[in-house]
Amino acid sequence: MTRMEESYNKIRAIADEVDKVVIGKRDVVKLLLIALLSGGHVLIEDVPGVGKTTLATALGKSMGLVCRRAQFTPDVMASDITGFTMFNKEKNEFEYKHGLVMCNILLADEINRTSPKTQSALLEAMEEKTITVDSKTHALPNPFMVIATQNEVGYVGTYPLPEAQLDRFLMKISMGYPTLEQEIEIITDRKIENPLFSIKPICGRDEIIETIQSVHTINMENSIYEYIVKLVSATRGHRSVMLGASPRASLMLMRASQSCAFVSGRAYVVPEDVLKMLPHVLSHRLMLTQEAKIRKIRETDILKEIAQSIAPPFTRNNEVQ
Repeated sequence: MTRMEESYNKIRAIADEVDKVVIGKRDVVKLLLIALLSGGHVLIEDVPGVGKTTLATALGKSMGLVCRRAQFTPDVMASDITGFTMFNKEKNEFEYKHGLVMCNILLADEINRTSPKTQSALLEAMEEKTITVDSKTHALPNPFMVIATQNEVGYVGTYPLPEAQLDRFLMKISMGYPTLEQEIEIITDRKIENPLFSIKPICGRDEIIETIQSVHTINMENSIYEYIVKLVSATRGHRSVMLGASPRASLMLMRASQSCAFVSGRAYVVPEDVLKMLPHVLSHRLMLTQEAKIRKIRETDILKEIAQSIAPPFTRNNEVQ
């Protein structure tokens, strides 16, 4: 068994472990794993009570990573997230006190309920994987991932994320309601105790880092690079789009496509990987025209139209699925 096959089996085992707690959401679990392997962050937007917090916590426990939760409210300060310096009388010097961001997975719960100043405190951490406190830069643990949640209802008194911060998220996803059978299974499993307590770590931090490095070696032909750029560029000239996706979106789509191929058990990227990731990576990066909003055109509709208008390339791996 090759090293890549061993890494793939561990990722599949992690997904199986999370499935014990988050029932019927295998696709969502895969998307979070893809984001982690891509070095990106995820924004989960959905109604309350569908398991967003449980999903993030189960993911962290299954990988043996340090997972912390920040419940954002209007009175949460930036220093609560990044940390602060305090004078130590015994040492006669200032020393840095860690904030919540010093972890592997930060669950930013209801991120749109805190002030823009606190939201912006996450920008450097999400982009540079470092934080600066009193002119001193501190590196964050590796790997580092932000899983932010926000409710799609009850926006009164909230602070919607600006485009600059939305662009920091690799993807935006939604969990949705469970089916009748799945909901029955959920409440049955929790009759005695929360199954979250039974989650066991499948691997450790070093193994996750090694797996991320393996994903970087996933093969991608030049035609796939061109395909990605064509798809992203098409959003900038679409009649219903006021502000299209930036070159950062092309980079994010490339990384997500590599991770998607890996999670699918392949060592190479095919056009289907790009198309699977397209709506998750690009939908939150598009700013629609007022006319499109009035006509209730969705970002996913535009991306579907763009995907149908651009022929996927023929690669040497197209016939091998």
